[in-house]
Amino acid sequence: MMHRTNNIVLTITGASGGPYAVRLLDCLEAAGEMIHLVVSPHGQRLLTDECGPKKGSEAFCAKHPSGCSGKRLLTPFFALIGRRSERVIAYDYNDLSCRLASGSFLTDGMVICPCSSNTLGAVAAGLGDNLITRAAHVTLKEGRPLVLVHREMPVSGIDLENMLKLQRAGATICPASPGFYLRPCKVADLVDFVVGRVLDLLGVPHQLNVRWEGLGNDE
Repeated sequence: MMHRTNNIVLTITGASGGPYAVRLLDCLEAAGEMIHLVVSPHGQRLLTDECGPKKGSEAFCAKHPSGCSGKRLLTPFFALIGRRSERVIAYDYNDLSCRLASGSFLTDGMVICPCSSNTLGAVAAGLGDNLITRAAHVTLKEGRPLVLVHREMPVSGIDLENMLKLQRAGATICPASPGFYLRPCKVADLVDFVVGRVLDLLGVPHQLNVRWEGLGNDE
């Protein structure tokens, strides 16, 4: 069994779900992972719209301060943060010559969060015309964990067929479907639930509250 490299590829596309990506990035950084970040043009617009100051992100951050640092990583990548994180390396979405496009660069896995239906279909079809889809195929061919956090509802038959195709190819489909058995009190609790499950799938330790403890002895 190969030792962990602590390299995780985090990619962000244009499906609604910016807070999931923000929180996941922060948790990966807190866990000591080296994050190799790729954001599609639509993903960059998504983060601006959903996590930028004009769309209420300040209220989100006030309730959940840990969400503040990651959301400043984009438009473009490090412009909003005012500093460069030593644990986050950003790559050009169109750069197919960088190391993420080669299986010789060792990683512990890749996550697309959120994953648009367009990206889902492109990966399922074997396209590799941008760094996100190329890195996804590298991850699959090398037998490493590939987690797709699809965020769309309802789901079309085309999406379902693409999910099945990818699951059979070795990917894990992890829809952004938060559970309610922990009785969440705020949006940040729902975000943490999904992010915690993604971290589990990547084998990254965390302290987020996602565990089902059973119904107890009171029934």
